[in-house]
Amino acid sequence: MIRIGLFVICSLFFLSISRRSLKNPGTHGFYRFFVFEGILVLVLLNHPHWFRNPFSLLQILSWLLLLCAIFFVIQSLLMLKKKGGHAERQEMPENHAFENTVNVVEEGLYRYVRHPMYSSLLFLGWGAFFKQITPVSMGLIVFITCFLIAAARVEERENIRFFGMVYEAYMKRTKMFVPFLF
Repeated sequence: MIRIGLFVICSLFFLSISRRSLKNPGTHGFYRFFVFEGILVLVLLNHPHWFRNPFSLLQILSWLLLLCAIFFVIQSLLMLKKKGGHAERQEMPENHAFENTVNVVEEGLYRYVRHPMYSSLLFLGWGAFFKQITPVSMGLIVFITCFLIAAARVEERENIRFFGMVYEAYMKRTKMFVPFLF
């Protein structure tokens, strides 16, 4: 019963912050909402297993991914605030204020990956997945990963429209989510 209550409360929060994006399936925020929901379900399903067998290989891998998720989100938010600048984008009313940067950030994690915040969500999802591997959690992590890729691709199209060739060149130098790999 508690998990259902948490699901409803968190889903209402995600709906409130995604309401504008959900009206426009052509935006990255539309796909990101479903990533949030998928991760929420995965975390709620696997939470009873978070501290079982703490020194097993899967638990250690899970905690490393979860720590990476925290590091990536903090580092990327700080770098966006420090180097991204800010301006209102009339053509993208679905965006949150922190998303409306005026500079392509290429320092910190952004030197290696274009979407460190999505990387954080990817690591969070996979970290939760490794807590308890089941067919349901496997389906959820595939769903989450696919929707993260979709969100990133849509956001890249948006960034190319806004930043132009500068962003296209940046895409050629960096990976999407995982430094040096993907």
